[in-house]
Amino acid sequence: MTSPFTDSADGLRIAVRVTPRAKRSEIAGTGTDAEGRGLLLVRLAAPPVEGAANKALLRFLAEAAGVPRSAVRIVSGDTARTTIVSVAGDAEAARARLEALLPSSQSPA
Repeated sequence: MTSPFTDSADGLRIAVRVTPRAKRSEIAGTGTDAEGRGLLLVRLAAPPVEGAANKALLRFLAEAAGVPRSAVRIVSGDTARTTIVSVAGDAEAARARLEALLPSSQSPA
């Protein structure tokens, strides 16, 4: 399976598949899209209304990656379920923290 994580000039890019209105916000695992690209599956408690899910996604990923909220931004797909998110800073550290939150049945790609 391909990894949802890609190193970039400013840090780390993550391909995220968002499921809003979940029971709780969590990383549900990894998957692939129709083209076989890796996705990080994230469930969010926030509804997809007036940007609430996007704000919740950025807050959640910032906390999970151990970076300030200002270091995380949506690069593309702000109105789609599949979103590209950029995490500025130490890509290795952010990737390691996010991979540690994957369900134990999934190993990092």
